[in-house]
Order: sequence, then structure tokens, then C-alpha cells
Amino acid sequence: MTSNKPPGNIHLFVIVLAQFAGTSLWFAGNAILPNLQPLLGTTALSGWITSAVQLGFITGTLAYTLYRVPDTYPATRVFLVSVMAAAVCNLLILALPLRSEWVLLSRFGTGFFLAGVYPVGMKIAADWFRPVLGRAMGFLVGALVLGTALPHLIRGVGKSLPYEGVLLTVSGLAVAGGVLLVWIMPVKPAVLRSGTFSLGVFPMLLRPGPLRAGVIGYFGHMWELYALWAFLPALLTLYAQHHADFLFNKSIWAFLGIGAGFVGCAGGGLLALRVGSRPVAVAYLMVSCGCTALIPLMIYASPGEFLGFLTLYGIALAGDSPQLTTIISTNVPDEIRGSLLTLVTCIGFSITVISIQSLAWLLAYSGGSVWAFWLLLPGPLVGIWGLMNKRAAS
Repeated sequence: MTSNKPPGNIHLFVIVLAQFAGTSLWFAGNAILPNLQPLLGTTALSGWITSAVQLGFITGTLAYTLYRVPDTYPATRVFLVSVMAAAVCNLLILALPLRSEWVLLSRFGTGFFLAGVYPVGMKIAADWFRPVLGRAMGFLVGALVLGTALPHLIRGVGKSLPYEGVLLTVSGLAVAGGVLLVWIMPVKPAVLRSGTFSLGVFPMLLRPGPLRAGVIGYFGHMWELYALWAFLPALLTLYAQHHADFLFNKSIWAFLGIGAGFVGCAGGGLLALRVGSRPVAVAYLMVSCGCTALIPLMIYASPGEFLGFLTLYGIALAGDSPQLTTIISTNVPDEIRGSLLTLVTCIGFSITVISIQSLAWLLAYSGGSVWAFWLLLPGPLVGIWGLMNKRAAS
């Protein structure tokens, strides 16, 4: 469908739905890890199964950026081809011999092609919904959050569902979302440009102003976000050890803790229409920083209190992301928006690999001490500084 007519709310809903479906591939490996570990004869994949996706995503975003894929070809087509390739890689676990190296290769490939899903979905929203971009990004990133949480829900609700069924479900959902996007969403005419992405954009990220403020805030946010998501099951296990008499479904609680971010993203997007993106991002960073600091105390809280804490944490943890993306998107020239968004995302996810592996090491070194989660505190603190420091933001 090719059109220059501005899309409406139905089109935003389709982008959101496609993003939700595509990003459900992200944590599919984490959701089935309890099933795979006995078959693989190892318990050492907890950190690497997430980092493999992140490393694949980083490699993919570099490739997509260097060859200007998001700015050269119709974005909806890029999204569809990428999500189909990511779904195929997700299913490689079923096709290849069940060994750790093949599992990690499957997750790496999935992450590589997700580079054409998450950043490209943001580009589509930025292209069409600039006047209300804070709201659009709120729902779009909220969809990513729900998609990330979905495998935990499938695992929690369908305990008897074999891991093969989980992988087939999320792969099928992802492809269906991409097909729907191409079918419904208008396509802007492609600007077929030759050449590669210029490294001259790097100084733009360092120049004092709103773009640099948003970038610093985003990088600080990323230090905390995926490490907490990756080790939320571990945090729930630590909580269960202190409350042996309380039985709960960890997968459902993990879904609630991550999925609550949708409320933060969507609500923050609506609030940003009134007060602006920066105040919303700063407020969320402050709340998530406070929640991180309280983790060692909340581990002793009652189940109701801990679930409320987990929900608030999830809301704040992800709620700043769309507003930080909005700050970045609105301060980038149109002709390089897709590639620069992809570049910033690439750097942000490189940071997540460091924080995930550092937290995995610290948890192992400390014997699973809950205080290890304080390693995440510098992230929101740096993000708050970046957005509030006048030299960084002006």
C-alpha cells in the first residue's frame, strides 16, 4: 500500500501491534531456558542467552547502519524481511542439534535481524507521527516491552506446553505482525541512495544540546534496563528463598514485572504531550533509581508489597525509553534519522552486554547476593545527570 495520506490512529495501532509481535522473539530463549538447561547439561547460559541476542542486535544494527538500509529502502519492507529472518533464526534451535553453541547461534541470529524490527519501527513512527511523537513512541516502546514479556506469559500460562510450542508460537506471531504492517501501513516512496553511512555523524552525538542530553539519558537507561529484565527470574528466585511458605508462578510474575512497562510507556507518552518528554524521562529515571536502591530491602517485603514494588519498578524502568527516543528523534535531520537511531540503539545495546555480563559475574561471585543489583545504580544516575546538566543539554 503506497500513499502520502497521513496515517491515523488505526495505522499507529498496526505499528504497535507489529512491534509487539516482532519483539516477542527477544526473550523467547530466556523463557524456555529452564527446559533447555537439563537437556544441555549446563546452568551457565543465564547471562549468555540474553547477551547472544544483544550481540547479534549490535552486529545487525552496525550492518543496517553502515549500508543505510533503514533510509534507503521502504521501511515497512525492511521490517517484514527482517522479522521473517529473525523468526527463522529463532526456530533454528529446533532444526539444529541441541547443543549450547547452536542455541547461542540461534539467539545471535535472532538478535541480528531484530535490528530491522525495533529501530525501523521507531523510524516508521517518527516519519509519520512527528507532531505527536512522544505519544506514538510511548505506545511503540510499550509494545516492545509487552513483546519482550510475552514469552514469560506463554511459559507461565502453558506450563505443559513444550518449549518447541513456545518457539513456534512467538515465531508465527512475529511473522503475522510483519505481514499486517506491510498490508495496512502506507509506504513512503523509497529514496534509493548509494553509499554507506557517514561516520561524520558521531560528532553530532557529542555536541552540547538536546540530542546529546537525550543520548546520555538513553545510555544510562540502557545500563539498567536489560540487565534487570534478564535477571528478573533470578531476583524472583532470591525472593522465593526468603518466603518459602509462599508459592507463586515466577513466569507470571516476571511477565507482570516486565509488562508493567507498557503502562509506563503509554502513560508517559500521553503525559509528554502536556509537559514535554524531558521532564517525564527524568521523573521515570528517578523512580527506577529509587527502586534499584530498595531491592535489598524489598526482598523481605510481603508478597503484596513486593508485587506492588515490582509493578512500579517495571513502569518506571521502561517508561523513560520512548521519551528519550523522542528527544533523540526530534533533534536529528530527516535524511539520516533511521540510520542515526539505529546507531544510537547499537551503542545502547553494547552497553547492555557489559551490564548483563557484569551482573552475571557479580551474582556468581557473591553467591547470589541481592546486593549485586546495586551494580545497576550508575545507569539511572548518569541518565538523570545527562538530562538535567545544563552543559550537556544546552
